[in-house]
Amino acid sequence: MSQRHLLALFNNFEDAEAAIYELRAADIKGFDFDDLTLKSPIEHHEVEDVLGQRSAKVQWFTLVGALLGGLLGFFLISGAQANFYAQIKGGKPIVPFPPNFVLTFEMFVLGGVFISVLGFLVCAGLPAKRSPLYSAKVSEDQIGILVKADESAIAKIKGVLLNHEALEIQEEAGK
Repeated sequence: MSQRHLLALFNNFEDAEAAIYELRAADIKGFDFDDLTLKSPIEHHEVEDVLGQRSAKVQWFTLVGALLGGLLGFFLISGAQANFYAQIKGGKPIVPFPPNFVLTFEMFVLGGVFISVLGFLVCAGLPAKRSPLYSAKVSEDQIGILVKADESAIAKIKGVLLNHEALEIQEEAGK
């Protein structure tokens, strides 16, 4: 089915909070609660309680980046040192581990940082085209709830939002 987007504007956080709680409790077919976004001009500490835990994937990007950076760094350094095996080392190992671990640590950090930034951009959906449902009122003094749902669920969602004193509801056909 085709997806539709709704943006409901509220005067205060309590009305928006009540609407979100009712949307979570209602079992509306064609609506996934994870597709709901709360937009606010100021920080509200209660948002995590209202929306619940959301999955964070950036930490996995960091772990993979650090491991790949460290492995790549160690093998590049060791490979460069092993190319000089024909030179007389005077009893020293061809690949000395203690000095390589310092550079490997640096590559762990470098790989973790670069891939974390990339992971943040990927998880945030950037770069992305701005939604046409953006309202400047959300930047000033109103709370916005952005919902994505199937067409069959839109009427029920609109009813819930209007029951909680939504000032304005904008609608857009999804892709």
